[in-house]
Amino acid sequence: MSEMKKLAAELFGTFALVFAGTGAIVINDVTGGVVSHVGIAVTFGLIVLAMIYAVGEVSGAHLNPAVTIGFVAARRFPVRRALPYIASQCVGALLASLCLCVLFPQHESLGATRPWGHPIQSLLLEAILTALLMFVILSVSTGAKEKGITAGIAVGSVIALEAMLAGPISGASMNPARSLAPAVVSLQLDNLWIYLLAPVVGAAASVAVCRCIHDERCCGRRAMESCE
Repeated sequence: MSEMKKLAAELFGTFALVFAGTGAIVINDVTGGVVSHVGIAVTFGLIVLAMIYAVGEVSGAHLNPAVTIGFVAARRFPVRRALPYIASQCVGALLASLCLCVLFPQHESLGATRPWGHPIQSLLLEAILTALLMFVILSVSTGAKEKGITAGIAVGSVIALEAMLAGPISGASMNPARSLAPAVVSLQLDNLWIYLLAPVVGAAASVAVCRCIHDERCCGRRAMESCE
């Protein structure tokens, strides 16, 4: 598979994630809560599940800069390919937020993530949520790609669960691209640093947990052999 196809898959997959997920937030707001908190959480989980099945065989369906960085830290993804992946994810997310801005120009935040309480509370919560998500991804993947038909279900379920749990407090972003795009397009930049920093810290921390629980092929030199 050519590198351009992989980058296109990451761009489109992240576009779909942000368009559907933050779109559910926007539509919930403009319709007075018709979608509901549970509906938003399920939407995020389902779109990730769908994109894993749709583009997972092409690019691995990272759809998240923190996941790409986590795979690099686990030595499952080459460093030289990380920046193009992250750039593609951010472009896809920005295109999704721009589309939502055109469709719903009256909406102020476009689904941007904001802390409910103290910023440090959301920082820690986002880091823990991402660590849990990344641990599941590492556990159900081979190299930097998901393995088997249940991988999408596992990852999508964790995202839906964490969004239901922590969405009202931190936004349950777990994804720098998902938070960056609506914040930039809507110019809601005050607490963006939380959602850029915490997922990366959480993803990196999950690699250490993975090494403690799984064998050395999980995250180490042997793992790198399968991602070249």
